[in-house]
Amino acid sequence: MTVDVRVAPIPPDFARWEELLDIIRASFAYMDGIIDPPSSVHRLTAMSLREKAAAEHGFLATADAEIAGCAFIAEKDDHFYVGKLAVAPAWQGLGIGRMLLQAAEEHARSIGKPILELQTRIELGGNQRLFAALGFVEIGRTAHAGFDRATSVTLRNALA
Repeated sequence: MTVDVRVAPIPPDFARWEELLDIIRASFAYMDGIIDPPSSVHRLTAMSLREKAAAEHGFLATADAEIAGCAFIAEKDDHFYVGKLAVAPAWQGLGIGRMLLQAAEEHARSIGKPILELQTRIELGGNQRLFAALGFVEIGRTAHAGFDRATSVTLRNALA
């Protein structure tokens, strides 16, 4: 069976913040016990997610009435920063993350800032390889406050 997944900006009247928060948490849950420090996803609330959507550009992947995933991009000086790219576990492996990134790319190009940047954790080599396969290259490593070692890898994709 083929499912029609659509990606579109999060609508202004969107009200399913708790459901979206649950999807983000489920998508990031595999990191628990692997990354240090723990993911910022644990500090998210439905209200802070709603505020994030008001301050950034959010994209929603849906299949019929079901939410399959999301991505948020924050405008910076010369690029857009991709954050909280999440695909519900039941929908993973179907290219939805790629579709969400494509929507972010199209938006970035339309604004004249054809660069996407994101961070993933040092411990998540699989994520680093996945983003590299999508055209992202490492541009640096940073440490969270209180750490004397790199905890995150910063990756950029200069869009063609």
